[in-house]
Order: sequence, then structure tokens, then C-alpha cells
Amino acid sequence: MWKWLHPYAKPEASYKLCSTLTPWFMVIGILSLITGTIWGLLFAPADYQQGDSFRIIYIHVPAAIWSMGAYMSMAIAAFIGTVWQIKTSDWAAAAMAPVGAVFTFIALLTGAIWGKPMWGAWWVWDARLTSELILLFLYLGVIALYNAFDDHKTGGRAAGILAMVGVINLPIIHFSVEWWNTLHQGATITKFAKPSIAPEMLWPLLLNILGFALFFGGATLMGLRNHIIQRESHRPWVRKLVEEH
Repeated sequence: MWKWLHPYAKPEASYKLCSTLTPWFMVIGILSLITGTIWGLLFAPADYQQGDSFRIIYIHVPAAIWSMGAYMSMAIAAFIGTVWQIKTSDWAAAAMAPVGAVFTFIALLTGAIWGKPMWGAWWVWDARLTSELILLFLYLGVIALYNAFDDHKTGGRAAGILAMVGVINLPIIHFSVEWWNTLHQGATITKFAKPSIAPEMLWPLLLNILGFALFFGGATLMGLRNHIIQRESHRPWVRKLVEEH
């Protein structure tokens, strides 16, 4: 696996890979999101308890899942950059941070909108809500550290350390509904042996989860490509690329 990935540690090879994969990720991701959202909002049956207000699940749940998935991906990239001193990994982590922060904000916002009719309040200091808010602060901290130093290498190391340390918050978010008495319900889509969501509601949700994942991949590749161009602007291959465009 490492032998296959090692050539892409070179910025030029990474740039070419990003350019090749970005359109595929973005097009398929956006089509998945459009299909899943329309299916969920217009054609999925209403919930027997929550009525039509449950439909925000098609945005809230994928955003919440990938707010954590993006953070784990960022931490892994930061770990690779720290241990093996691969600068493209640091740039990849920097590209993931803003996307993950947006996903986290969407999860918090849609959660508040959903919580108002269900709980009677926009916000409560629920264990999962609080730990998800901490996740947003971690993302913002990582972004701030990446841009806080004139030396990008130093900024990348500092941000990478915070990203890796912050991983401890992910199991807290995931297991908070089991460890503490919270307003959030337990697992639904992960209980495949005994599903707690009807298939006609489940499929558009899964489609949007896929769409969020692909969009995250595409946005990360776009961000990584921009970081490569900025950091390698002095290289002959970048100058040639700029002249061609």
C-alpha cells in the first residue's frame, strides 16, 4: 500500500492526481446529493411521530457523520505528515480542515432547527451537542494554527499536533448517547441486524451520506491542489503550468 502511495508524496504527482480525480468526486457527489435530497424531502414517507419535520435528517445526519469522518481523515494526514515528514500530507490536512468545519457547522445548525420543534429549544447543553461544538472549535483551532506562523512548516506541525490530540473527542461524540443521559436518540442506520428506520427512508439517507463523502473528497482535492500551487510556486513545473494557462 505504501509503495503505491509513496510516488504521490511528490507535489507534482499529487497535483496531477488531484486534477484527475476532482471532477469525478464533485460530479458524482453533487448528483448523489441532489438525488438523495429530492428523494428524501419529496418522496420519502412522513415519520409517524415527527411528521415532515424529520426530513432535516437528510442533511443533518450526513453532515454530522462526515464532520467526524473529515476530522479523522485530517488527523491521519497530520500523523503521516508528522511521522514521515511528507509535506503534501500536511497540505492535505490543511485542505480538509475548512470542509470539516463547514460540515460541523451545518450539523449544529440543522440540529438546532430540528431540536426546536422536537425539544422546544434551539440549544441545550446535551452531551452530543456540546462535544460537537467542541469539534467545531478544534477545526477552527487547526485552521488558525496553520495560518498563525510565517513559517508554513512550523504552522503545519502545530496544527497537526492539535488535530491528532483532538481525535479523543470523536469517541466522546459517538458514544455520548450511551455514556450519558442525552436528548439524542441512539443509533439507527448502523443497526443493520435490526434496522430502526424504514427502507424507503433509509435509501435516500444513505445516498446523501455517500454524496457528502464524495463532496468532501472533491473539495479536499481542490484545496490540496491550491495549496500545492501556492507552496510550490517557485518550482519550474508550476511556472510552466501557469504559463500554459
